[in-house]
Amino acid sequence: MPENILVHSRRAVTREWLLTSVDQRDPSLDLVDCVVVALGTDRLARGDDELPVSGDKDRRGWWGDLDASGIRDGWPIGSRLWLLQRVTITGAEARQGSTVARAEDYTRECLQPFVQKGVASRLSVVGERLKVEGIDVKATLYRGDLPAIELRYATLWNGIRA
Repeated sequence: MPENILVHSRRAVTREWLLTSVDQRDPSLDLVDCVVVALGTDRLARGDDELPVSGDKDRRGWWGDLDASGIRDGWPIGSRLWLLQRVTITGAEARQGSTVARAEDYTRECLQPFVQKGVASRLSVVGERLKVEGIDVKATLYRGDLPAIELRYATLWNGIRA
């Protein structure tokens, strides 16, 4: 029986279903799926976050996070990467700091619970600017003696203008 996997398309801001046989599926993809969901879900913006649209009051977030820790001993799912959707890529001298550093921080914040809950033993996040309009972030999750899982997310930030 085929198993459905959600993958990002490099051509558009859409997702595509990838069908594979269960016996051909790499078990490490379970963690990959969790990371894709975490990074692809909008976390609630903090009160001091600058929202992408001036005057907007929608801080997004997922309703299931309201009592995540009390209900299922969980953690808030999602990232604040959505806050970067309309920003100009800036260097460290900007008022809010480097956009690349913010992308790294938001990614790290999103994935750190995997380490805190023991799903991964440690985490590495490295971002870099891609030409004029993009940021690439590589997240590596280490799992003790198991092979590390490395994920690159370039398409999440394509089109950010400098």
